[in-house]
Parts: sequence; structure tokens; C-alpha cells
Amino acid sequence: MAVTRYAGPANKSFGSYSLPYKPIEQYGLIGDMHGSALVGTDGSIDWCCIPRFDSPAVFSCLLDAEKGGYFKLAPANVTETGRRYRPGTNILETSFTTSTGSGTLTDFMTVHRHSVMPHGPLEIATDQRVVRILECTEGRLDFELDCYPRFDYGTIVPHATLSNPNTGMAHGGSEAVSFYCSDRLTVVNDGFRSRGAIFEGEKLYATVSYQPSFSHHSQPLNPEGLEQELADTAAFWEEWSSRCTFKGQHHEAVLRSALTLKALTYAPSGGLVAAPTTSLPEITGGSRNWDYRYTWIRDATFALYALSIIGYTGEASAFKDWLEWSTSGRAHDLQVMYGLGGERRLTEIEVPELDGYKGSKPVRIGNGAYSQFQLDIYGEIMDSAHIFRKFGGIIDPEYWEHLRRVVTFVTAHWQKPDEGIWETRNGREHFVFSKVMCWVAMDRAIKAARSMGLPGDVDTWERVRDEIWDEVVTKGYSEERRSFVQSYGSNNLDASVLIIPLVGFMPATDPKMRSTIKAIQAELTNAQGFVYRYVDFDDGVKQAAGVGGTEGTFTICTFWLADNLIHLGELDEARKLFEAAMGCANDLGLFSEEYDSRTDTMLGNFPQAFSHLAMISTAVQLQQAEDGTLPIPNGNGYNGSNQGG
Repeated sequence: MAVTRYAGPANKSFGSYSLPYKPIEQYGLIGDMHGSALVGTDGSIDWCCIPRFDSPAVFSCLLDAEKGGYFKLAPANVTETGRRYRPGTNILETSFTTSTGSGTLTDFMTVHRHSVMPHGPLEIATDQRVVRILECTEGRLDFELDCYPRFDYGTIVPHATLSNPNTGMAHGGSEAVSFYCSDRLTVVNDGFRSRGAIFEGEKLYATVSYQPSFSHHSQPLNPEGLEQELADTAAFWEEWSSRCTFKGQHHEAVLRSALTLKALTYAPSGGLVAAPTTSLPEITGGSRNWDYRYTWIRDATFALYALSIIGYTGEASAFKDWLEWSTSGRAHDLQVMYGLGGERRLTEIEVPELDGYKGSKPVRIGNGAYSQFQLDIYGEIMDSAHIFRKFGGIIDPEYWEHLRRVVTFVTAHWQKPDEGIWETRNGREHFVFSKVMCWVAMDRAIKAARSMGLPGDVDTWERVRDEIWDEVVTKGYSEERRSFVQSYGSNNLDASVLIIPLVGFMPATDPKMRSTIKAIQAELTNAQGFVYRYVDFDDGVKQAAGVGGTEGTFTICTFWLADNLIHLGELDEARKLFEAAMGCANDLGLFSEEYDSRTDTMLGNFPQAFSHLAMISTAVQLQQAEDGTLPIPNGNGYNGSNQGG
């Protein structure tokens, strides 16, 4: 358990506390595969979206310390803190030492098994809640509890009332939450407060529960029932963790990343959010603030691959079902991303009332990139089917017909420019990453048709695959830079081309790819070897006036570089980079999207699925290389446990 000295709060005030903007790395994630919350090292929940990941936040002082609302439970006079996840679970335990005693705060969101299918997707429940249990383990703890719900991202101050000394309700517009505390409550500043003391062996229980708009009555709660919810939730996560097949050197870190990816999955549908937050900035004080609480086809495909290679094949099946259902089997109007329930319109708006994290405006809800044209998603759809099939899934006729329509679309449109993986807002280009993933679409279709005897125009697919390969090698490679570049006709380096060997387009040992890897190492890395996605490129996103500096390094790109070094056989250098990249995680093993080595701080939405899935893949490949079982390139994809096989 990591231990830190407690410096105490400072900065802006809210209620009875002075609340700073905490560094992102000070948060831990809890969730129930429906919604989620972020818990700070000081015992404050500063972000919580229920009943869904994309629901308007109930607590959001993460994005505005004045208006956002929070739920803090902690002892007074704290001198030292530490925290960990209970092994094999997403149950967070924070330890406190005070001048009078010590204790542990246990935070979790109750997991509900499906009432009919115990091993199937979790059903949507009407009693979703955050549960907090503070236990005194030595001496005496004088606790302070403050809960200030602020609905619709802090723009609605609710009306708080008590129905009895232990139970309250907060209503605001169409939203409501119920609150329970095992100690006596009072209503203060449109929120709930409790003060008191517990002694060695005693516990304090507190919950916030989602209240359906049609209900004005909260479910009766008691300590015995909450202890049972804790036991049931622990059992669920422990059973899921026990199915991890990876037993290598970094087992605990790999399992933590897998648990994080599972926590980011919307269980009723099988969709996976890119991150559970919105508008955490890529540049502090800047405007690169995006809403990531949706399912990107790209992110989800990469995630299911990472989970599949460590034993979690059921997630691939669930994603296949989500994909067919969300896209309605259509190829001509596929979107880059969808809502968790398959929603297609994710209109992007700004919330001007909020200051943003550390003044990083604007705060955005929705994501305008949903309407972009990004060719790579077609390759990722075909790759997801390849992964599904490879790990035992059945490609039935209906699913294959959908996949054939995807291939037909790529055949007709692969030569068009698009907005690319980085979702540029400055016009379309012929991005190399996108073209490579079009090649993947054709390659995976050919492999499926040949290995399973499925119907399709394989001769045409082979011709188009070869045409794409030839064009990428001719137009996407700069002899001047001795590197694959960002787009045709450009001299910009882009770390996304590190995907080329990982999907089997070209071995890392090919002279063109080897020189690309070395160019990226020379020009897109910092002193620690961490990788920037690009430099000196106008992606159409303008920063706020007076905002300087650059983005942090992209964690997924750093792991991609390590993967490439592994396939070059440079294991010592790959291992060194991998170990350094592991230092970008916080003490709980959680990664953000980006990392600023100059200040040792996290940037971007948190925790980030992209970063966790990449870490798993690199850990597995590094272990395979050290064991002598790493798949050998054959010039047209890899044979083995990587995506190209």
C-alpha cells in the first residue's frame, strides 16, 4: 500500500472544506460496469456519473471546485494516508492515520449479478449506489462527512431533505439521489453533513444511491445489508480475476489493467468507454478537452484483443453482439463511436458555467468526432472478428454477411482521405494509419474466407490488399526522412505508424520499418524515451489565448514503441522502456491518456482504456520474447497470439 504524507487541503472553498484541484494521479476508480466514480486520496469523491458512464455527473468538482459538488468522508487531523485495491477487485481501500487513531475507508459500487443469467451481462438495476465504509482499526477517529450533490455537472443545486435521522433525499429537476448514513445526519447548504467519532472495531456506513425519477422513496438500508453487498461485490471481482491466464513477471499490473478495462465496460450492452471522464485536459489550461465516455470502435477492438490474450474471451463475444446491434449491420454509415446504448447522435456542447479542471476551458459534453469519416474503423471491425474467431468464436452467416459489407465498403472507399486516428479538425488527409487499417480489413477477410470456407470474392480482396500495400509503401514512406510519415506528401513523423508491424502489414525488421522506428526514437521521444504522437502539426484545434506548452507523451504510443523494439529483438531496450512507462501509472496502477515527464503529472482523461490495453499487450509480448515463444514474422502477418495471426 502506497503511503503519502497528508499536506491538507488548500485553494478554493466549497461547503465547509477548502478544495484544491488535485493532481489526476491522486484519484482511484470505482465502478459497477454501469457508472463510475473517482475517489481522491483525501477521501473525497469528486466525480461520479450514475446510472451510466455518460449520465450527467452528480459530483463534478473535478471540473469546477466551486460549483461541482463532492462527497467527502474522512477522519479529522489526518497525518498520513495510504491506499490500495483489495487484491483481485475494484474495491478501493484508503488508510488514514490521525493524531488519535487509525482506520480504513472502503469504497465500492455495488455489483448486481443478473437475476436470470448469473454469468451473463449484468442487468440494469434501479438500486445502483456508491458505498463507503469507514472502520476505526486503532484508537479513535473523529470523522467528517459532507455530501453535496450538484446535478447536471454542477448546474443544478438540489433540494435536500431528511425522511429520518439517517436517510435523506436530494431532488433537482428530473434527477434525484438518496443518501444514507449510519450516524445522524443534518442538512447544510443543500447537502448532507455528519460529525462524530468511532472507536476501535466500530464502522460508519454511508451511501449515495441513484433514485429513478419516477420514485420518491429510497430503499431502506442497514449495515448488515451493506456488508453483504461488499461481500457479493468482492466475490464477483475475485471470480473474474481468477480467470486471468497470464502468469508472467508483471502479473499484478496486467491484472489491474484488465480489471480497469472490465470496470470501463457497460455490462448491459458489452460496449466499453474510452475513459469514464470528460474534459480532463491534454494541455493544462488549454482547450483540448474532450468527452471520452463513449464507445470507440477502435478502442474497444484493441481492448478486446488485450483481454483475449490473457483469457477473457467472453468480452470479445459481448463486443461482437454490441457491434452488430449498435451498427445495425450497416457498413455505409458506420460511425467512429456510439453511445453505450447504441446512440448515434453524440452532439458536442460546451458547459460555460464550469471553470474546467485547473481552469481548462471549455468543458465539453458529447463528442463531435462521432460524425467524422475515419477509415481505420473498418479494419478494426474486421480485426475484432478475426480475434473473435481466433479465440473460439463462431462466425455465423448473418455475422459474415455484415463483415462482407464492411469489406465491400473498404474496396470502394479506401482511396479517400479521412480525419484519421487523432480525429483532426483541420480537414481530411490520406493518413498512413488509416490506409494500413484498410489493408487489415482486406487481410482479415481473406484469412477468414480461406480458413473457414466462407463465401466471398477473395480474388478481388487479394488484389485490393496488394494495391493498398503498394500505395502505402510508395506514398506513405519518405525517402528523405527514411520513415513512414503521417500522411501522403507529408514529412511529419507520427507515432501511429508504429502499428504497422503489430497488425502484420510489415515486419519490424524490414529496412523501411526499422528506419521508421529509429526516426521516431530520435525525433518523437523525450529524455525518458516516452513517445509524443506528433510534433509541429496543426490538427485544427486552437488553444485558448495565452496557453503555451505542448501535449504530454501518449502512453499508448510509448508501449507501441516497446512492442516494436521487442520485434526487432532489442529486448534490453524494450524492457527498459517498458519499465519506465510503467512509472507513468499512479500508485494504484492506473494510467491516464498522456504523461508530462517534466512535472511527473498525468494529462488527459483518466483512467484511459487505450493506455491499459497497450500495457497488457506489451507485457505479454515481452514475456513471450523472454520465454522464446514470441511469434515470428512471416511477411504477411504473424502466426501466434498477436493481432496479425
